[in-house]
Amino acid sequence: MSNTPTDPVPLAQALIRCPSVTPADAGALGVLEAALAPLGFACHRMRFGETENLFARRGTESPHFCYAGHTDVVPPGEQGWTDGPFSGVVRDGTLYGRGACDMKGGIAAFVAGLTDFLAANPNHAGSISLLITGDEEGPAKDGTTRVLDWMAETGHIPDMALVGEPTSRAALGDIVKVGRRGSMTAYITLFGTQGHSAYPQRADNPIHRLVRVLHRLTAAPIDQGSEFFEATTLQVTGFDVGNTANNVIPAEARAMLNIRFNDLHTSAGLTEHLHAALRAEGARYEMRIDCSGESFLTSPGPFVDGLQRAVERATGRPATLDTGGGTSDARFIARFCPVAELGGVGSTMHKVDECVPVAELRDLATLYRLVLEESLR
Repeated sequence: MSNTPTDPVPLAQALIRCPSVTPADAGALGVLEAALAPLGFACHRMRFGETENLFARRGTESPHFCYAGHTDVVPPGEQGWTDGPFSGVVRDGTLYGRGACDMKGGIAAFVAGLTDFLAANPNHAGSISLLITGDEEGPAKDGTTRVLDWMAETGHIPDMALVGEPTSRAALGDIVKVGRRGSMTAYITLFGTQGHSAYPQRADNPIHRLVRVLHRLTAAPIDQGSEFFEATTLQVTGFDVGNTANNVIPAEARAMLNIRFNDLHTSAGLTEHLHAALRAEGARYEMRIDCSGESFLTSPGPFVDGLQRAVERATGRPATLDTGGGTSDARFIARFCPVAELGGVGSTMHKVDECVPVAELRDLATLYRLVLEESLR
């Protein structure tokens, strides 16, 4: 094995130069496949709807470690970039371009770390795979969740998975995400009786009822949080009547709510919580629920312990276990195996002049090599 670590920068540049604005692939998965095939990975390309996905695996035995990520990116916008958003230029020790941070840089770092791991451990235990999707930044309907179904059908479900989202907060490896809150949106239409505002006794104002329902739902916290999660939050994100006349009591009123919930709840239980509040006001209503993911937690154990050891070996600092933030594709993987998230510092993701320091990218490659050493003992 060479004493010189594999540099992730050239692969990161090649990936950034593919303008893979979700759900377009623009050649990004081909670049990745070309890097993995010489390392002995069997690559499976699969398309669902408009989304291109890649599953690549080396080996067939357990333990099976899977790295999950995405090559699609958010639109770059039209103004403000110092260089082109897909230039992949390195300037003053920093790599610039859409996806440098979220998360083409992370994928390149994993491949570099993987290359060095294989060179030092050609007969390592178990197997390694990558699940890379092209729709994480989009609807997330035809990517990770569909590939997981295929993996289940074909015997490729891993024993553990690491999502390479840029989860670090201030310094590389300071945060390991071991869970995420669930997210659900409720669309409520509450019905009344239309009438003249001068004769309210002849009408039933749905706005008044809906305001009381919303007060009932927001007057007190749903919970106080749990061991690894902050408190559940309910936010009113929309309120609409559509009334253009100032002297008409409308026939209906609509509200939209978003709930981010911890591991004390399920979407089904919170749906009943909403129904109970509506029934308590004697409301006539319709409600539609859209749950984009249930909450999940990977409890401390061998997998999480190994991640923490790898972080301390790489950085000299312990990692904090965290469950904050929004959702990620880890919510789909959690249905099948233990999953955590660990990546670079996410301070510039989705911003103009998105970037990552080259030194951080190289350190991330080292961290991922150590993660493999700890996970495939």
